Amino acid sequence: MISITALKKTIKLKLGIRRFVIKPILATIIMGICSYFIYSSLLGIITESLATIIAIIFAIIIYVLAVVVLHVFSKEEIKMLPAGDKICMILEKLKIY
Repeated sequence: MISITALKKTIKLKLGIRRFVIKPILATIIMGICSYFIYSSLLGIITESLATIIAIIFAIIIYVLAVVVLHVFSKEEIKMLPAGDKICMILEKLKIY
């Protein structure tokens, strides 16, 4: 917390609580609920370890989708990722960004 305060003072860093706390927590809650239901649904059908692996894979996908849909990252931040320009083009075609 001290380092965040120092960054805010030194470089005029703007960290909105909504963007950096609430939205990631919401994405995590969505991921957790979905992965729990996926795991519970698969548990009676397949083995426990396979159900866990499938639930984890879906949890990753759901979290990434939730982060994108909730606009946790700006266009500029997405463009800094590897292949970020291509990702931005896809998100713009899907009218997400």
